[in-house]
Amino acid sequence: MKLKIQNVTLVLVAAAVLAVFAFSVRLEASPDSVVVLKTLGMTCDSCTEKITKVLRAQQGVASAEVDVAAGRVTVWYDSKMAASERLAQVVTGIGYGSSILVATSVEEYRAATGRAGPAMADARASGCGCCRGKQ
Repeated sequence: MKLKIQNVTLVLVAAAVLAVFAFSVRLEASPDSVVVLKTLGMTCDSCTEKITKVLRAQQGVASAEVDVAAGRVTVWYDSKMAASERLAQVVTGIGYGSSILVATSVEEYRAATGRAGPAMADARASGCGCCRGKQ
């Protein structure tokens, strides 16, 4: 009898753990939208790192890609969890002027650009110091 109670308890604990994992997976960002932001004031890899870090910390953001030379930031996000206007505000809030150039679905972005999805390269900090004062 004691063994049967232990087995039932073990099964219930395992089921609870699996339920928690299943729920947490559903909370992950599943990008259905892309916003391209025109962003001013970016000059180096340190700017890239700061912008990428703050955007990836936002709920619903799956990926962020910064193109310093073009002055653009591309963000793949879940539109149920984030809004393009808010993402632009977040970038502006850390000291870079940012406005929406294009907001579209992932499918339309892929059709227009021919890009299959975000580049997942990590930003590197150059340490040049041009971003001092910008969080």
